[in-house]
Amino acid sequence: MYGLIALPLLIVLMGLGLPVAWSFAGVLAYLTWVYDVNLDTLMLQGFRSLNSIVLVALPLFILTGYLMQSGGIARRIIAFVSRLATGRGGMGTAMVLSSSVFGAISGTATAAIASIGSIMTEPLVERGYPRGRIAALLGVSSLLGILIPPSITMILFAVVTRQSVAACFAATIGPAIILIIGLILYNRFLVGRAFEEVDIPDEKPERFARVTFRALPALSLPLIILGGIYGGIFTPTEAAAVAAVATLVIGGLIYREFTWSSLRKSVVNAAETTGTIILILLFSFMISRIMSFERVPQDLTEAIQSIVGSPIGALLLVNLVLIIAGALMDDVSVTVVVAPLFLPLMVANGVEPVHFAAIVACSVVIGANSPPVAPTLFLSCKICRVPILQAVGPALGLMGFVALPVMLVTTFWPGLSLAIPRWLDLL
Repeated sequence: MYGLIALPLLIVLMGLGLPVAWSFAGVLAYLTWVYDVNLDTLMLQGFRSLNSIVLVALPLFILTGYLMQSGGIARRIIAFVSRLATGRGGMGTAMVLSSSVFGAISGTATAAIASIGSIMTEPLVERGYPRGRIAALLGVSSLLGILIPPSITMILFAVVTRQSVAACFAATIGPAIILIIGLILYNRFLVGRAFEEVDIPDEKPERFARVTFRALPALSLPLIILGGIYGGIFTPTEAAAVAAVATLVIGGLIYREFTWSSLRKSVVNAAETTGTIILILLFSFMISRIMSFERVPQDLTEAIQSIVGSPIGALLLVNLVLIIAGALMDDVSVTVVVAPLFLPLMVANGVEPVHFAAIVACSVVIGANSPPVAPTLFLSCKICRVPILQAVGPALGLMGFVALPVMLVTTFWPGLSLAIPRWLDLL
């Protein structure tokens, strides 16, 4: 059972401040030493695993997210949604819906936080929202990009577990809808109780019409991407290429906000992010190969089954482990390490792999905003210019009353995740 030390070791290395990719390399070195593995053969197998057309979608969707930010697309989406979301808690609703639309195009949380947070923070402050609550709502809602297809996290899950990318995309739509509704209702409940929302005079109707007209090219992107994938026009990888090209055309020819400097910055940022993810994937493939050969997942399944003894207990235990792992690691690490490790246990308890994909995605929403690491919440606080301590309480409220119930519903109601994939004939 030396392999079970790998996960705690990874957490310790990351906690010591070692970059994520090199933390994976440290775990790989430990497993290679413990099990006396031929590193040359292992490296060849790792590169063969990376030789996948599906992974081409990663850099393209990441690039799309950065291009949305620099091409004025995100700003016009936010302007449109802000006019659409009116009434009590309207601006908070606008933030949640903007994150939803952003996620339906790029599938990333980081770019959504930078784009939406930088634009919406001050208007929300003017309407009486405390900065800590803004950062918490931004952190949780930005992760809708993981649940709403296309999702980079679901692409990684599909690759490391050998599942259909389109099926994993479809499995998270149901939980995403419930999470959106929950976040909006919870924010509306807090208005007038936790804080007072200041009324702002409504804009003129013609201003709304003009904002809508300007946002139409940007709003067409999710229709093109999702309609193309589920309409059978192109694959998820081709959809990523279409998204990147369409973003360039809309931002460059219609909105005309691209500059050579902003394009260069977007490409460099996308390349850096992609490089980190690919390194993590390479090391994780090699780690998974060792663990599979040594039957670590099977031994873990047998140990948990003998201790817990019931499917419900096993599911609750996996939920707990996923949340703790998400609080200590980023979403990529959780997806490529923890998900394959527990997949045999889930299958043994009657959970479909695609259903497990939705459970993992919901756990990331909670873990990424939970101390001590809370990478998404820290970034939100940086963008909103607020100390992390002011955002922890509101974030725990959002997760305890909204995100955690959504995760439990997703776990114990398989139909929520499997209905759409079956309807689309993906299972």
